[in-house]
Amino acid sequence: MTSYIATGDAMTACTVTGDGPPLLLMHGAEASRQMFDDITPYLASHYTVIAYDQRDCGETTSPLVPATLAQLALDARALLAGLGIGRAHVFGSSFGGRVAQALAIAHPECVDRLVLGSTWALPDSLAALDPEGSRLIQELRLGLPDSAQELARLFFPEVFLVQRPALRDIFARVQPGSKRAELRSVAVAGTLDVPLSAIQAPTLLLAGDSDQVVPARLTFDLANQIVDSRPVLLPGVGHATCLQAPAEVAQAVIVFLEGHPESPCQGATQP
Repeated sequence: MTSYIATGDAMTACTVTGDGPPLLLMHGAEASRQMFDDITPYLASHYTVIAYDQRDCGETTSPLVPATLAQLALDARALLAGLGIGRAHVFGSSFGGRVAQALAIAHPECVDRLVLGSTWALPDSLAALDPEGSRLIQELRLGLPDSAQELARLFFPEVFLVQRPALRDIFARVQPGSKRAELRSVAVAGTLDVPLSAIQAPTLLLAGDSDQVVPARLTFDLANQIVDSRPVLLPGVGHATCLQAPAEVAQAVIVFLEGHPESPCQGATQP
């Protein structure tokens, strides 16, 4: 069931599932909390899973002004407070991983353990770190919905799209010319000039070795800046890890959050 929590000048839509220590899930750029539908059943037997829609996404409503990373982090803090939660594990995927970094730095009291999946360093733009790949993605986004099939092949390996052909239609439903899409693009392009060494939470760095959107090397570069971090590579997995390999991702997350970093995660490797 969807709940709506006041987070400053926004009403944030969220779903709370399961029982146990709280685990906050942060979705990627064009996504909504629904991107976690497949992984939530695996996590909800261990945690109280909180999935929510960021500003300009899903069912959340907010003023039609661009959101900053600092604002999105503040929203996450306000959401936890509105749910009566002082501290939670946090899992951010792709752009959500950048929001998670911002939360861990600006509001460290809110974050227990941190999982950063398929993401990149907060002070840098993806365009600066991977100019060619970013240019291709931007061109395909501007070509939606006609370019939906090609864009899907960047986010998911072709072999997986054969198994789940409906995922090809995700990008066909994106409305690139809408006001919300324009505002979201501004937010996603944002950076925050803060040192990642300020992140004190134990951190799992999770990436697929077939990621063409955010190459795994960019995610694992964070290990050079976050003192207490552990990289885990998912073989054969593309960018949208929670959709492509929910069981494997959940296992890696659970092993890490339970505080057993030496335990193997099935199908995962150390890079």
